[in-house]
Amino acid sequence: MAGKRSIFEEVGAGQAAPVAPVGGGIDARPKGARRGIRLWLVALFLLVVTMIAVGGLTRLTDSGLSITEWRPVTGALPPMSAEAWDAEFQKYRAIPEYQLQNKGMSLEEFKVIYWWEWGHRQLGRVIGLVWALGFAGFALARQIPPGWAGRLLLLGVLGGAQGAIGWWMVSSGLGGERVDVASYRLATHLGLAFVILGFLAWYILLLGRSEAELMTARRGREAKLFGLSTGLMHFTLLQILLGALVAGIDAGRAFPTWPLMGDGFFPPFPFDLQPIWRNFFENAGLVQFIHRMSGYLLFAFGVVVWLRGRRSSHRATQGAFNAVMLMLVAQMALGIAAVLTAAHVHVAITHQIGAVILWVLILRARHLSQYPVAGSIREGTA
Repeated sequence: MAGKRSIFEEVGAGQAAPVAPVGGGIDARPKGARRGIRLWLVALFLLVVTMIAVGGLTRLTDSGLSITEWRPVTGALPPMSAEAWDAEFQKYRAIPEYQLQNKGMSLEEFKVIYWWEWGHRQLGRVIGLVWALGFAGFALARQIPPGWAGRLLLLGVLGGAQGAIGWWMVSSGLGGERVDVASYRLATHLGLAFVILGFLAWYILLLGRSEAELMTARRGREAKLFGLSTGLMHFTLLQILLGALVAGIDAGRAFPTWPLMGDGFFPPFPFDLQPIWRNFFENAGLVQFIHRMSGYLLFAFGVVVWLRGRRSSHRATQGAFNAVMLMLVAQMALGIAAVLTAAHVHVAITHQIGAVILWVLILRARHLSQYPVAGSIREGTA
């Protein structure tokens, strides 16, 4: 029989107090190798940026049709003998680009454009290998955080689709009377590259903070600013696609004047191709005009978004939108320089790299709108 208890005795006295499990709840130790996966994605990000730059130079040097076959595995090895080089050159001499544009090209000149295209394709193989080895390694070690397997697998699927689209693009220039690839296929190829880069950047930003930090930060989400930055992101991608249409038909070299196009605001003969829809893809004057007008509208919308971003209650978010605005001004200046120099190779590739930087800065500003970083009065960041 239990003894009598004093009315002043603490309830539960003499019993061990329950101890909360270490790391339980929202502060539980995150599962999966978030840091390791983030470093792997950073490596992929840098490779994709390099791939975009090399792809741009491949286009600017008219090297994209120098390899006339798609051999994903055996094509990793370049020609290893004089006979192999001659065989590759003979294949190139059979396509319209050689017959209508480069007739009389020497073998040594052919080797220059061949190495550009081979390097571009080889880099694609390296990216695929880095993704496959990384994904397999983290999956076998069971280090992929919950909810991340599908995201990481998506990157591989998009990468595989990009390889197939690349050949779809190249094949458009191997027959008929076309001396370049179809501009809309080039735009599809470049657009998907920026989509992949966007996913990589977003995942890197997410993995830079713990799930607990992200959940806490989301409570301070600035919905209107997030919506505006999402619109700016989509508008920028559209402008990138229009830029690819310009590059696809060398429209950037058509009217090396600014702010007018030749002697007028509107280019001459904008709808002289039949059927009329072809002008929006193949008329150099009209395609460049659309890219210019879209650029002005993008800049104006960017100013609106920036002014809203300056009113954010978070200093880090304000800084992110300031960076977007500075890059938007620089990118517009580079675009004008590209026009005035008739798309000089150095200016044009700098303009393309500028698009990459602007794209990533917009994604970063959008991320901070969704997951703002709370400032500290003590550290002067509030």
